[in-house]
Amino acid sequence: MPLCEVLGIEGVSSSADEVVLELGYDERLTTAGGLLHGGAVMALADASGALCAYLNLPEGASGTATIESKTNFLGAVRSGTVRARSVPLHVDSTTIVVETEIRLEDRLVAKTTQTQAVIRPAPAP
Repeated sequence: MPLCEVLGIEGVSSSADEVVLELGYDERLTTAGGLLHGGAVMALADASGALCAYLNLPEGASGTATIESKTNFLGAVRSGTVRARSVPLHVDSTTIVVETEIRLEDRLVAKTTQTQAVIRPAPAP
């Protein structure tokens, strides 16, 4: 994903059962107060969840698109590397629901649940 390169998000591991991505603290991604911006955290969660959904696409599908995302922020990040771990909660022919935990070492700093629409190729005319 091009956005991952821009933000500095790196892949750790990926399978249909679990996707793990990381984002290092960078002052360019912070709030005026020096905290890792919630938008950067949400982008990490969305990227990880989207990849997890993509790896769980049913046969005949061509991609996914986020149609709903809910994030609870549970702690501030002032340094270090945050790690996203995404797992599928529900996979069917039209939607895939993924849960992502964002951790700084052992501390849970955010939890996201997102729904991805399953995209299918347009029928031939």
